[in-house]
Amino acid sequence: MMIPRSALLLSLAGLIPFLWGAVTVLLPDLALWTAQTVGGRFVGPYVMLFYGAIILSFMSGVLWGFATKLQDAQATTGYALAVIPALWAFFMTAGGPTGAGISLMVGFAGLLGLDWLFWHHGAAPDWWMALRVPLTAVVLTCLGIGVFL
Repeated sequence: MMIPRSALLLSLAGLIPFLWGAVTVLLPDLALWTAQTVGGRFVGPYVMLFYGAIILSFMSGVLWGFATKLQDAQATTGYALAVIPALWAFFMTAGGPTGAGISLMVGFAGLLGLDWLFWHHGAAPDWWMALRVPLTAVVLTCLGIGVFL
């Protein structure tokens, strides 16, 4: 159940915007420098909210791909479930940063449940949950820093 090196490295790289957002919440001087250098969208909760909505949408596509490995009614259910993360991101991230951050946290926790469901039914690779659990823990921690600190 070894995670392929390329999948692991690209997934870890995908954490960078979440980690950067959390670090700029914790280090206000870095946040100020970032805002002045590259813009406020790349600081604190804002980078995490924007990127988080993108990643939930991306993960809908991943789940859609998994649904293609299912058959008949299970495939239909899989396709329906696959669109939930993107719709969640679209409808639930309006409003202020606190509400949007909490909504994204719920979305990523729910996504982990969908990951497990597709994995359980054999549509995701054997190593999928070994990758998704730690990634989700990091994402939820970073979003939590943006929401609660």
